[in-house]
Amino acid sequence: MSEFPTDASGTGLGGERRFGATSSSSISSTSLEDVFDDPEHGEPGRDRMGVHAWWELLLLVAVGVVGFLLWSNHPAAFRGQELRGLLVVVAWLGLLTLGGGLSLRAAVPNLALGPVAMAAAVLFAEDGGRGVLSVVGLAALGAVVIGLCVAVLVVGVHVPAWAASLAAALVVIVWIQQHPGTIAVSGGYDPTRHAFYLFGGFAALAVLGGLFGSIKTVRRALGRFRPVADPAHRRGVVAAGLAAAALIISMVLAAVGGVLIAANAPQVTPTTGMELSGLAIGAALLGGTSAFGRRGGIFGSLLAVVLLALFLRYEQAEGWRISWYAVAAALLAGGLVVTRLVEWLGRPLSARDVDDDDTEDAWMPSGGVQPQAGSGWSTTLQDSWSSSLPTQSGSSRSRDLWSDERWGSRNTL
Repeated sequence: MSEFPTDASGTGLGGERRFGATSSSSISSTSLEDVFDDPEHGEPGRDRMGVHAWWELLLLVAVGVVGFLLWSNHPAAFRGQELRGLLVVVAWLGLLTLGGGLSLRAAVPNLALGPVAMAAAVLFAEDGGRGVLSVVGLAALGAVVIGLCVAVLVVGVHVPAWAASLAAALVVIVWIQQHPGTIAVSGGYDPTRHAFYLFGGFAALAVLGGLFGSIKTVRRALGRFRPVADPAHRRGVVAAGLAAAALIISMVLAAVGGVLIAANAPQVTPTTGMELSGLAIGAALLGGTSAFGRRGGIFGSLLAVVLLALFLRYEQAEGWRISWYAVAAALLAGGLVVTRLVEWLGRPLSARDVDDDDTEDAWMPSGGVQPQAGSGWSTTLQDSWSSSLPTQSGSSRSRDLWSDERWGSRNTL
C-alpha cells in the first residue's frame, strides 16, 4: 500500500503531483525516441530531410537545363559511342564523389582522393596489359595501405582528417612525379563496353547509400566522429572504427575510379590529382552532404555528379577550356553554402525546443524557483548574501540578475 495515497491521475492529496509520477499520454513518440539518443553524440531528435528534398528538386531542374542545352547544341553527345563515353565519365566521377561523400558523412574529410585516383590511373596506364582485374586489385591494395596509415593518424593520434589525408596526398604526389610526361595506356580493356553497367552500379550505390543514411541510427553511428564539444575529446571505439572504415573505403573507391579514368583514355598525363579531390569533395557538398559530417540527402550525390559531367561535356564541346581547378573552386564555394543551409534547416526540431527552454531559464533569477536533481520542483528561496554581513541602512540593493556565470571513348584525360 502506498504511503501517499494518489488518485487515478497520479497526483497526491491536494492535487500535487508525486515525485516521478508522469502521465503516459503526455509523452510523444518523438520524446520517447530521443531518450535513447546520447546527448554526447549530437542533438536530440531526427534530422529534418525537407531541406534535402527541396535542394535535390533544384538539382534535378539544373540537370534538365544543362542536359537540354547539351542535347540541343550537340545532340551527338547522347548517341552511340559518345553517350557510352559520357556514362563512363559519370561512373568514375561518381566513384570519387561517393568516396568524398562517405568521408564527409563520417566527419573525416579525405583530401587524398584525387592523388590516389591519379596514381591508380598511372599504374593502369603502365601495367594495364597484365589485365584489368590484376591492376585493380593492386591499386585497391595500395589504397587500403594508404587508408590505414591515415586512419591510424586520425583515430589513433586523434588529429583532423583533412590534415592527415593532405599529408598522405603529398606522399602520393611524390610517387606520381616519378612518372613525368605522357604515358600511353597499355592493355585492351575498353570500359565503354560496360558503360551502362558502370553507370547503373554507381547510381545504385549512391541511392542506396543515401537511403541507408536517412535512417536515424545509421546516420548517427556513421557521423559519430563529428565533434559536439571539445574536439580533443575522443568519440569512442565505435566512432573510431567507423571513421577508419570510411577513410579506407573512400581510398578504394578513388583507386577504382582512377583505373576507369585511364581505361577511358588513350593516354594519361600525370598531374597532382588535387583538382580531382576538389571535384569529388565539391560535388559531394553540392549534393547536400554536410562539411561537418553526418547530414546528407538521398539523390543529391547522383544528381550533382550527373550535373557536373554534363557541364564538363558541354564546356568541352563549346571550346571554353575552363580549368578543372576553377570548376572545383566553384563547386566547393557553392557546396559550402549548401552545407550552411543543411545545418540550419536540417537541425532537429527537438533541439530547437531545448534551446528555447534554455533561453527561458537564463532569465530566471538564481534565487527563484529552481529545478532539483529529479522530478519535481523546489520553491526554496536562496539568498546570495551572507547572513554575517551587517545590514546597510539607507540603501536598497537589488540583485544583479546578470551576475551568473574530359569525354567519349578513350579521349585524352
